[in-house]
Amino acid sequence: MSTSEAAEQLRGWFSGRLPDDWFEGPPEVVLDREEVSVVGRLPEPPAAGASEASEAERAGAIAGHIQRFREETRDRRIAIAREAERRFGHKVSWGVECGGEREMFTTLSVPVMTRLRQPERRVLDTLVEAGVARSRSDALAWCVRLVGKNTDEWLSELRSALQHVERARAAGPQA
Repeated sequence: MSTSEAAEQLRGWFSGRLPDDWFEGPPEVVLDREEVSVVGRLPEPPAAGASEASEAERAGAIAGHIQRFREETRDRRIAIAREAERRFGHKVSWGVECGGEREMFTTLSVPVMTRLRQPERRVLDTLVEAGVARSRSDALAWCVRLVGKNTDEWLSELRSALQHVERARAAGPQA
């Protein structure tokens, strides 16, 4: 099964398995080699949308709404995650979006081997020395997040192109 087929199967399974009243619309389900991330959109709480609400009040209402959802759904999310982990062989991470805020409740932190030359190591060391990161590992993660943030459109195009390549491979003769 190709990665895109596996991702589609996961999206379908979670859409069918999750309670209908949890999220507005279907959840975003993202699969990589180690983890499945499930992110649903929560409706904005009424206090956050009130015209007289200050930015601080709006932010507080959204944070409280997210926290309440996290606590009230914890046991069911754990049960669903265990089911999915047995069925699909990937760990499940949960998160939500609400009022423009995105919060992940659980995520894996997976070690990745890399070889860096001195100029790249010096960049990481500068970030550590400046207090931007606690370690080279944190500095590298910071750099990856920064690149991802600044190249979202390009990365989306690349992922789309890779899906086309996978479909073409799947349609071709089997080795």
